[in-house]
Amino acid sequence: MLGRNLSPYESVWAWIRSERPALSFNGETYEDYVTWRKKFKARLIELLGRFPDRVPLNPEVIESVDMGNYIREKVLYDSDKYTSVVAYVLIPKGIGSEKRPAILAAHGHGRGKVDVCGIAKDEKEYKQYIAPLNYDYALRFVERGYVVIAPDWRGFGERSSPEDWVRPNRSKCNVNYMAYGYIGYHLLTLQIWDGIRTLDYLQSRPEVDGERIGCAGLSFGGTMTTYLAALDDRVKVACISGYLSTIRGDAMSMRGRANFCGAQYMPGLLTIGDIPDVAGLIAPKPLLIEMGEKDTCFIIEDAKRAYQHLKRIYKAAGVPERLDCDIHPGGHAWSGAKAYDWFERWL
Repeated sequence: MLGRNLSPYESVWAWIRSERPALSFNGETYEDYVTWRKKFKARLIELLGRFPDRVPLNPEVIESVDMGNYIREKVLYDSDKYTSVVAYVLIPKGIGSEKRPAILAAHGHGRGKVDVCGIAKDEKEYKQYIAPLNYDYALRFVERGYVVIAPDWRGFGERSSPEDWVRPNRSKCNVNYMAYGYIGYHLLTLQIWDGIRTLDYLQSRPEVDGERIGCAGLSFGGTMTTYLAALDDRVKVACISGYLSTIRGDAMSMRGRANFCGAQYMPGLLTIGDIPDVAGLIAPKPLLIEMGEKDTCFIIEDAKRAYQHLKRIYKAAGVPERLDCDIHPGGHAWSGAKAYDWFERWL
């Protein structure tokens, strides 16, 4: 019979084509924005499900390396009862007792924190993993005088699951997501929690001005920047690179190749809104969006549509000057053409 959908692809696309999110922003005034923000944020947190209980950080510096103009520390701190986070902290030299603004540099898919810190064993490795994505933005921020922290997210870097735990041809991200599901958690929720605990740790550092914290990241790092800046008021300025898009986007999602995974999957998002609505919760804080014209992960046409929706939210919030975009000629990569000046201006 015509009209019947047999595959998940067909049925999901039919739902997306026919249904509309209940809380996607469609207002114009500041009152519209305030009312929407309260409802959308509450529902988003509800969909994220339970968060772990706070435990003492029990921080430990396990390595300190003199890198010339900065010190690179490897640190450990506890996120929940059963989980610890490993991160690099980059500290500019010569700051004495001064408290500096800090950046949480969120990595994307790849090798984890080493990529954004520009760590490679040789030039060949650097050209393979870091140079193509202009990935070492943690290093670029510390060179500009910020204290920078770069944690490994769950499932990446030193926090990867064993290779033999995942069967061949299975996605580690998806298996990690389902494994946490057995104990009642969404993986993205736990990633966000690790980010919140990272902010706790940053604020405990003597070099850090806890009132001046920014967040920046590419790809999955953009996902983390979006949710942390939206949900934690301690993030004052943000740059989302290579992530702003729409799940509904004809060009990049269900009508192209599915571009999502268990590490950054937001359950139920399309029932309430879409990615630019989540980013809209960052208002009224300053937010820069990077979009690559040749990005094959997050297609530029769809990214621009998402940005237009985001612009409407910032306009209604009364702060259109606090939103900007960097449309660069590259692909799925960090640009930095505007980002460093953006943080200098606002942070």
